[in-house]
Amino acid sequence: MVYVNGEPRQAAGKTLEELLKELQLNPQLVAVLVNETVYPRGKLPTEPLKEGDVVEIVTLMQGG
Repeated sequence: MVYVNGEPRQAAGKTLEELLKELQLNPQLVAVLVNETVYPRGKLPTEPLKEGDVVEIVTLMQGG
């Protein structure tokens, strides 16, 4: 089980890119933290998520 924004999810073995695609999120428009390590938009690691990983996804918004 992987925790995504506090919710348990069956995502162990998936890459962050696969997870974002499943969640219908554009990797260029989000920042991701995995176990408190920040990955800025478009700079996602390629190794798969592991059981117990904690993922936080932050959607970047433009203001004006």
